[in-house]
Amino acid sequence: MVKTREQLYGKEAACLLRDISSYHCIRRGQLYRLYPHKDRGVLDNLLGYLVKQGRVFYSPRIDIYYDSPDFETDWEMLSALWVLADFADRAEYHSPDDFPVKIIFFAGGEVYEVICVPPDKETLVEHALARSGEEGGRRILIVEGAEQIARLRVPGTAAFCTVSDTGEIQYFKQKQEEPY
Repeated sequence: MVKTREQLYGKEAACLLRDISSYHCIRRGQLYRLYPHKDRGVLDNLLGYLVKQGRVFYSPRIDIYYDSPDFETDWEMLSALWVLADFADRAEYHSPDDFPVKIIFFAGGEVYEVICVPPDKETLVEHALARSGEEGGRRILIVEGAEQIARLRVPGTAAFCTVSDTGEIQYFKQKQEEPY
C-alpha cells in the first residue's frame, strides 16, 4: 500500500507548526538545528507546504517563519532559540515561558531556563526572578555584552552568553574575562 504525503510527513509538519506557533517567529537555520536528523530538503518542502496552506508565513528577506501575517519579530526570542538550538541534540522537551524566562527546556535530566537581559535591565530581571517565589532550573542568561555579567546576581545561573544574529554563541563563566 502506498502511503500518502500526510502519512509520511504529517508528524513532522505538525512538529514544525507547533514550534512556529509556540515561538511566533523562528529562523530557518534554527529549525534546521532543532531537527538535526531531518533532511533539509524535506524540511524546506514541509515549510513551503505550510506557507502555501497559509498555516505559517515567511519573510524571505530575513529568512524567518511567523505564525501570523503581521510579521512581528521578537529578537530576544530569536536569541533564546539559538541557545535552545545549541542543546537540540540533548533537549527532550522545550517550550516558551513567561517573563523574564523566554524558553524552558529539559536536557539530561535538568531543567534549563533561557533568559534575555537587555542592557540596563539587570535589576528588573533580578527582581522578576526573585518575585517568582521559586528558583527555577539552571539559568542561561543572554547578555548583549560581557560587561553586563558583573552587574548580575541571579541564583541558579549556569552560564552567561552573547548571541549573534547568525547564531554564534560565546559562553562565559561568572567572571566576564573567563570565556568557556
